[in-house]
Amino acid sequence: MGKNLIQQARGKGSPRYRAPSFRYKGQSKYARQEKEILTGKIIDLVHCPGHSSPLAQIEYDNGSVILMQAPEGIRIGDPVQMGDKIEVKKGNIMPLKSMPEGTAIYNIEASPGDGGKFVRTSGGFAKIVAKMQNGVVVQLPSSKTKRFLPDCRATIGIIAGSGRKEKPFLKAGTRHYAMKAKNKLYPSVSGTSMNSVDHPFGGSSSAHKGRPTQAARNAPPGRKVGKIAPKRTGRKKR
Repeated sequence: MGKNLIQQARGKGSPRYRAPSFRYKGQSKYARQEKEILTGKIIDLVHCPGHSSPLAQIEYDNGSVILMQAPEGIRIGDPVQMGDKIEVKKGNIMPLKSMPEGTAIYNIEASPGDGGKFVRTSGGFAKIVAKMQNGVVVQLPSSKTKRFLPDCRATIGIIAGSGRKEKPFLKAGTRHYAMKAKNKLYPSVSGTSMNSVDHPFGGSSSAHKGRPTQAARNAPPGRKVGKIAPKRTGRKKR
């Protein structure tokens, strides 16, 4: 009898595949802007296992306290602002339409008011490439460009913790606990490297799958691996 695939075991909801969210400090998102300009102060810099960068705890003058990815070069006690017509400096939150071209930004909203969805990892930043009447073109860290609505907010600066990837893990155990803190399954093993009871592509002939990699849409759960109901496969003819 075969074993459950990893995607089947995840659905069970056991602690092995569940994120330890009770250790997380909270969500990182923008405060609701009730006034034209919100003024706040950074009251603490906290470490959260669920985020790759340090978080800045900001208290605004309306009493709201939020967590936000801390930009490089910021300190406890520094003032920050949120609004349309404010100074362009690191830590300030502004709509994209109010920022000049070439500004380094992060935590960009996908739609106005959602709190920030894009560019949120340590050391990451995006750049405003062009501004148009109905949208702002932003170059993401992947070098791809994306158009956002002018009223989407973003934070000015570069996210702190840029040297995180430069430090080597050295040991597999260290990497295991780092992945476990964020509910990332480690190590990731390919199906061809598994035994035949663990995966349809497994077996002694590791390079040869022995069956098609295309799986039908109505395939049973233990066989639905590889390309799920692909529209087409193979090289594209020009």
